[in-house]
Amino acid sequence: MTDVPAHPAAPARLLRIQEVAAETGLTPRAIRYYEEFGLLAPAARSEGDYRLYDVEDLERLRFIRGLRDDAGFSLAEIGQLLEDEQARDRNRARFQATTDASERRALVVDALKRVDRQVASLRRKKDRLEAMLAEAEDRRAHLAGHLDDIDAGREAAHAPTRTGRPAR
Repeated sequence: MTDVPAHPAAPARLLRIQEVAAETGLTPRAIRYYEEFGLLAPAARSEGDYRLYDVEDLERLRFIRGLRDDAGFSLAEIGQLLEDEQARDRNRARFQATTDASERRALVVDALKRVDRQVASLRRKKDRLEAMLAEAEDRRAHLAGHLDDIDAGREAAHAPTRTGRPAR
């Protein structure tokens, strides 16, 4: 686990890839792949050229894993979400640093476009999951019908023929 600095000026402990893998439940290979894919950059390199990661890297990897495993996002989709979040942070700083109305407007318009893209991506996921759920519910209802037929003595209606298909 990472050490929490005792004092705000104290440097945070950097972790090697094996420690990060243990912390996040990812493999070192997956972490390297995320780097190659552009989803992560190690905080530093040791004198021996080992990758070193900080607390922000751990959080980013947990976020990536959650999007991949829990929400079913592809790495390309995750990359877009991460880029949008980085742009949001940059835009927020630029927005706070300027009083120029046209620049502020452009930053807000950009932010809206990014949020619209995120909403569209999440809606596609939701629609796909709803379709999968409907298919599973249809299969369940079909199987429950078979069970009802068997329990009512109507199993012959679904008995296989020589072709292996039920007679109807």
